[in-house]
Amino acid sequence: MEEGDEYRRWDELIPDALGLIFRNLPLQEMLTMVPRVCKSWSRAVSGPYCWQEINIEEWSTRCRPDHLDRMLQMLIMRSCGSLRKLCVSGLHKDTNFSFLADHAGSLQTLRIPRSDISDSIVEQIAGRLSTVTFLDVSYCTKISGRALEAIGNHCKLLVGLCRNMHPLDAEGLEAQDDEAYAIATTMPKLKRLEIAYHLVSTESLLQILSSCTNLEFMDLRGCWNVNLDDKFFKEKFQKLTVLGPLVVEDYYETNDWEEDCSEYSDDSDYLAWGFLAGDGGDYDDDESYEEMWDDEGRLEELELRFYEGADAGLYGWPPSP
Repeated sequence: MEEGDEYRRWDELIPDALGLIFRNLPLQEMLTMVPRVCKSWSRAVSGPYCWQEINIEEWSTRCRPDHLDRMLQMLIMRSCGSLRKLCVSGLHKDTNFSFLADHAGSLQTLRIPRSDISDSIVEQIAGRLSTVTFLDVSYCTKISGRALEAIGNHCKLLVGLCRNMHPLDAEGLEAQDDEAYAIATTMPKLKRLEIAYHLVSTESLLQILSSCTNLEFMDLRGCWNVNLDDKFFKEKFQKLTVLGPLVVEDYYETNDWEEDCSEYSDDSDYLAWGFLAGDGGDYDDDESYEEMWDDEGRLEELELRFYEGADAGLYGWPPSP
């Protein structure tokens, strides 16, 4: 064996393998550092293999809304229809949900907490989310039983639902039994259900328990109107783990309820512009990249070039399995 053969050529790994490796990196490094290493890595991070699972939930809570819109659309476009998991917080436009649904043919896990999603837009897009098996619409205050019914009617594979509420969001509401009944009548395959701080009654909860016979876990913390104790669950549903209704800990404090999402950090601003400027194309030297960050005119030009066609098809990648 020649001495040169002892070294592994990381730049010659197939894009699928590189994608599996790059997914372990922080988002900012994946978007701003990896493309600068070599042409092979730049092509890999621009293609679908790195974006079958997109988790920008933490970043989205502190970025500017316009940056979030552009970042989300660009990452979904990079997935080229292979998107399986998406976690993002605070979506605020109906166009975002429509765009997501248009590219959700392979989507299995969808987390969109704290989003301004409405009953009407859910009813419009639910039919395009038929592959989703886990959904998180916690703290989405503009939806009701109508939206959950539409989801249940179209997402027949759904086994997990998170619909937790902030205690202050439930203040002043009389009841949310419409949501409980929608879950009971349309989501029989549920194994995990989280409805913390919902104003559901004992009767509506019993309807869920009788209809969703596969349930393994329920979060009922803060559901004060539910009159069922631990003894009842242990006797009737031995395989079901239940949290609540009593709240043992300061739940909303440990989950950053009062996080101020209106303050945009310098890091999030840099990440958004740094990534949106990238055209996913040829590798260049560090000096040229520094010019990209500093020159506002070139940023807009590069972003336009990306939208005009820098996608996976450019490199001839086969569909992801």
